[in-house]
Amino acid sequence: MALPAPSAIAELLKPITWFPPMWAFGCGVVASGLPLQGRLALIVCGILLAGPLVCATSQAVNDWFDRHVDAINEPQRPIPSGRMPGRWGLYVAVAWTLLSLLVALTLGPWGFAAAAFGLVLAWAYSAPPLRLKENGWWGNAACGLCYEGLAWITGAAVMAGGAMPSLHSLALAALYSTGAHGIMTLNDFKSIEGDRQMGVGSLPVQLGVQGAARAACWIMALPQVAVIALLLLWQQPWHALGIAGLLATQALMMRRFLSDPRRWALWYSGFGVPLFVAGMLVSAFALRGLGAQGGL
Repeated sequence: MALPAPSAIAELLKPITWFPPMWAFGCGVVASGLPLQGRLALIVCGILLAGPLVCATSQAVNDWFDRHVDAINEPQRPIPSGRMPGRWGLYVAVAWTLLSLLVALTLGPWGFAAAAFGLVLAWAYSAPPLRLKENGWWGNAACGLCYEGLAWITGAAVMAGGAMPSLHSLALAALYSTGAHGIMTLNDFKSIEGDRQMGVGSLPVQLGVQGAARAACWIMALPQVAVIALLLLWQQPWHALGIAGLLATQALMMRRFLSDPRRWALWYSGFGVPLFVAGMLVSAFALRGLGAQGGL
């Protein structure tokens, strides 16, 4: 059997996609309010788990079960192009799943549970019989939870010695997971034709281009409004003001995106989404400050 080139395996695992869960893991670490001393090895392990392992697994699983759609939308990818021969795409996905579970054992019960649930979602998103991605509402929710919320919870759990994170931290993780649902929709505008042909009900297919764009904007914006409200309730006004400024800037950029979603989706992903994730870190520092005041 022909072996894939290392470059094809690296492309299958898509390192460019690892940043969001690694960032979310770091936000969970910050939100814990606990010192880094004595936990650096676990933090490094968790960052590797969030990005190069769990996220990379989700990319390999998705490419294997999407190989027929990719043959229409992106035939240059490793599997449809033949650079990942035979069933090697599936073998890599299984191997990375097992490696991820092995590494997750080092992170305590909550860290392991979050990583294992993320892996379940990674397979459920792409693989039959569930194949959540065939409905954009469910598929994007799974991605948002895996990429943002579970990674945040894992970071906070690692800092807490594997115990359950604070309710404040869980609330913010849930809100940013919800907002990430809209971010996932941005990725669907480039593949509308292939999705329609293969029966994938992404939001642009279900709602139309304009309907999906409006839904994405509201889904990204409203959780951030809720975060601002919570930070005000928790007496963190300066952090709330910072997130409000980031959200206002996003709103201005959303106007361009809504004017022609297919043209500007990639642009908004590159310039608007970083403001969303910057707000995650601001809110994490708000929790750190709240912990210093004895509020956690």
